[in-house]
Amino acid sequence: MDFSEDYKKFMDASKTEREACNEIVRRAKEKGFVDINELISQGKKLNAGDKVYAVNKDKAVALFIVGNEPIENGLNIVGSHIDSPRIDLKPNALYEDEAFAMLETHYYGGIKKYQWVTIPLAIHGVVVKRVEKL
Repeated sequence: MDFSEDYKKFMDASKTEREACNEIVRRAKEKGFVDINELISQGKKLNAGDKVYAVNKDKAVALFIVGNEPIENGLNIVGSHIDSPRIDLKPNALYEDEAFAMLETHYYGGIKKYQWVTIPLAIHGVVVKRVEKL
């Protein structure tokens, strides 16, 4: 039951990939994990038993516990996928039809078109106000 209750809390805090990433990092820090970029910027070397994490584009997290043997002897890897069933707005989504403002959407994570009208919805996400030119 404790595991289930904790899992429900995780799911409640993780409606999108970015929110899941933030929650995973928060929980990793509670368990003693350190951002690998901090160690690199400080010039520190990793030692056996060190717990580190790396974040990729605020959408993916990799957690590592450094082992005692050389990497040539193998690794133990556990993989997982952040799945966020959702309805995303397409770029330039706003259009007008029959005097109504409408939004074009894209479905992810196996959600069916008929499901979204039967469940409570919330807005989670990122707003890009301006894109910098390279």
